[in-house]
Amino acid sequence: MTVRRLDPVLVDRIAAGEVIERPAAAVKELVENAIDAGARAIAVTIAGGGRELIRVVDDGAGMTPEDLELAVERHATSKLPEGDLFAIRSLGFRGEALPSIGSVARLSIATRRREAPQGHGLVVEAGEKGVVRPVAAAPGTRIEVSDLFIFTPARLKFLKSDRAEAQAVSEMLRRLAIAHPEIRFSLEGEHVSAFDWAAEPLGEEGLLRRLGRALGRDFPENALKIDAEREGFRISGFAGLPTFHRGTSAGVHLAVNGRPVRDKLLLSAVRGAYADVVPSDRHPVLFVDVGCDPRSVDVNVHPAKSEVRFRDPALVRGLVVSGLKAALAAAGHRATTTGGARTLDAFRAVFSMGGSGNAIPRPAFPETPGWSAAASASYSPPQSGFSDFAAPSADARAHLAEPSADALDRPLGAPRAQLHETYIVAQTREGVVIVDQHAAHERLVYERLKAERARSGIARQPLLLPEVVELDPVDADRLVAAGSELESLGLVIEAFGPGAVLVREAPAQLAGGNLQRLVRDVADALAEHGTAGSLERRLDHVLATMACHNSVRAGRRMRPEEMDALLREMEITPNSGQCNHGRPTYVELKLSDIERLFGRR
Repeated sequence: MTVRRLDPVLVDRIAAGEVIERPAAAVKELVENAIDAGARAIAVTIAGGGRELIRVVDDGAGMTPEDLELAVERHATSKLPEGDLFAIRSLGFRGEALPSIGSVARLSIATRRREAPQGHGLVVEAGEKGVVRPVAAAPGTRIEVSDLFIFTPARLKFLKSDRAEAQAVSEMLRRLAIAHPEIRFSLEGEHVSAFDWAAEPLGEEGLLRRLGRALGRDFPENALKIDAEREGFRISGFAGLPTFHRGTSAGVHLAVNGRPVRDKLLLSAVRGAYADVVPSDRHPVLFVDVGCDPRSVDVNVHPAKSEVRFRDPALVRGLVVSGLKAALAAAGHRATTTGGARTLDAFRAVFSMGGSGNAIPRPAFPETPGWSAAASASYSPPQSGFSDFAAPSADARAHLAEPSADALDRPLGAPRAQLHETYIVAQTREGVVIVDQHAAHERLVYERLKAERARSGIARQPLLLPEVVELDPVDADRLVAAGSELESLGLVIEAFGPGAVLVREAPAQLAGGNLQRLVRDVADALAEHGTAGSLERRLDHVLATMACHNSVRAGRRMRPEEMDALLREMEITPNSGQCNHGRPTYVELKLSDIERLFGRR
């Protein structure tokens, strides 16, 4: 076969397949152009999931007739004045969006510069450009795309349902709106939840309001400020508390210099920062923007510009991880406010069944050891109508152990009772706090163990009788090869014949533990990750397991002073708002909510 040059229209359609693979991609390119044009209001309308119609209207700078005619040509752009691909300061820069869309759909553009007396319009159909004509137009640009992919039927077959495509458009627009809160965004059409988000003032307050609209009204009061800087890179934004998590990663929003991305390096950094505080099957909710010199990042590495390549990826990853961890640690004992709301909802559900008349039989009151009626001046004999109720599982006479004078003003309040030998009930000035004693103490023990390791390194303990661990020969060789690295982490091993290793020393924190299982887990980690660095994470897991077994167990009755000490330590310990498994350690009920529950408000 002879080599021939392809038809220009066919070339455009091939290029369009790389840039415009679905309606959401077309909307993204058009909205990014509007942002680059300085728009302060962008309205998007779709029909048929974006296949039938996409309309994007902005109040940006607009175009002159000459610019309009050139804008639909391939690789024509106003965003690289010096032709430097390493100093890109705009969202778009390739000059491919409009010609790519025009080659696979019917494209109509009407634009007008603010100082111009009239606007101008242009139509492109199947790659054939029409004539620029005067039209009535408001300042800015109005672009309509109809019958997307009508000239490439094969592409239509790969599109999902109208609902799925519309949801993809909505998600994409939300990500752009989060990254640019200073712009008003609106969306309307079929199969989407319409929204119209007003422009917010520049600054943290405006960004937090926009995040509240996009991520839920509960997010602002459960968000932590992110602000860290290192060697020319800066991260800013807001991250949700560890207990404010979701079942998918849809709540993770990342940007680089205002460009929304789904970059693997940044996603990995987020997972690493939250690994110790969020369950493995849950995902945090946050927005982090990485700011840097454009020359320090390459945004021209992906057709959809959704991934980037940093000049120093290790520096960026370290900054994101350390910045997020610092914010989480500074949050101390804070837990999500939604925990109290869910508790009140559960109460309301029970109360709503109160009129059903289905009485639940209860055993009679047993005698409470060591207590007499004289112990309380306000004692009165129990009324006969209450004889069927069960006895409380803890002595709730708070006046016998008065809390310190300032305890009610503390974040977690003054302990008043222990229920079911599992939950501590504390009183604050503004409500009630219920603490899971085992989950809370588990986290406290774990944080103590980690702090000790960071402060003085992992203490090693020689074994009185070295332990032989038999393994697969390949695993044994892998462990011996990583011996020096393992020794720095507290595990001293040496070869002991084919398919076996001898453990001489082990981390002191693991004294009495199952060394056979530990060594096998380390071998598996080395096989999976290839380095001993994963052992540190494995040791974190082991320490968490130890903390779980060495902490106050559910079912143990605590003295008032023990409960008070537990609450006070929680208030000064990082990450104490959730246990080692990511579950909340306490819930707080506001007095006003409790009063509404009982109809007092």
